Amino acid sequence: MPKYQPIIAAVSLALFAVVACAGEPTWTDPAKAAAENVDFNVQGEYAGDKPADTAYQVIAMGDGKFTVVECEGGLPGAPGSAFTSKTTVHADVDAAKVKQLVGDAHRVQRTSPTLGAKAPAGAIVLFDGSKDSLSNWDKASLDGDALCEGTTTKKPFGSFTLHLEFRLPYKPTRQPSNQDRGNSGLYIHNRYETQIIDTFGLHYNAPDKDAWRSLFKQQMGYDSKSDRTQWCASLYHFKNPDLNVAYPPLAWQTYDIEFTAAKFDANGNKTANARITVVHNGIKVQDNVELPKGTGAGGKRPEIPAGPLLLQGHGNPVRYQNIWIIPK
Repeated sequence: MPKYQPIIAAVSLALFAVVACAGEPTWTDPAKAAAENVDFNVQGEYAGDKPADTAYQVIAMGDGKFTVVECEGGLPGAPGSAFTSKTTVHADVDAAKVKQLVGDAHRVQRTSPTLGAKAPAGAIVLFDGSKDSLSNWDKASLDGDALCEGTTTKKPFGSFTLHLEFRLPYKPTRQPSNQDRGNSGLYIHNRYETQIIDTFGLHYNAPDKDAWRSLFKQQMGYDSKSDRTQWCASLYHFKNPDLNVAYPPLAWQTYDIEFTAAKFDANGNKTANARITVVHNGIKVQDNVELPKGTGAGGKRPEIPAGPLLLQGHGNPVRYQNIWIIPK
């Protein structure tokens, strides 16, 4: 289960004072974001003393404005939390109102229990922060010791266990649900996409799609800019995750994936569909889901028994680290 620790800071009105930012800035480094954008030091997660106390996810909206999401039962996926996606949303509030709403809750920074997981015996290390490991990828580049998006493994894989860590940029002026708010994706065989995007604080609090869209607009004050099957940890345009356990932007997050490739007979006829399990930040959010074909645009391509892994480039600076795979 995810771990978290309080962020030790004096929570005062002075801390929450906000200076508006011009333009549409993007940060990829949390230290720079904290130094250059006061809103970054307000956004994030706030928890009570007990795991099942009401918790808060504060989303930066740009120019000193925030959306505060009250999470009944605690933070999503936190140890001891009773959260079931039931939320109350306070949209378009300033920093002073954030302070009032969160009350005595303290700001926390959660860490995935699998962050930094070491590759076991038999694993292939695809990226470990070194320049040498770039040789596993086509058109790969580094940002410090992190791998940039927009690259593909040179080697194909069939079925596998995969560990991958990613960090989404901080883009506060892009509305939550906008597909330009830190968009990438893990494309398996260039057919099946597990979405990677900043949808921190957005939840699946209505089972029916039409009811969900109506509730989203009621709570957020605008129409969702995307379908919920385009949100983080979704199987793109096919199935949303069972729970949104995304962390705030610029926090390292993890995917631990079990993938079983589609099977074919000697004549090339498919005999079994592909299946996937996705564990996001230590929480299983896709459980052995059957994939009758590729997802999104990948559904237009014929399925194959083995193929590369693509870290999709979508014009957003998403960063990766500690990627390893165990072929089956």
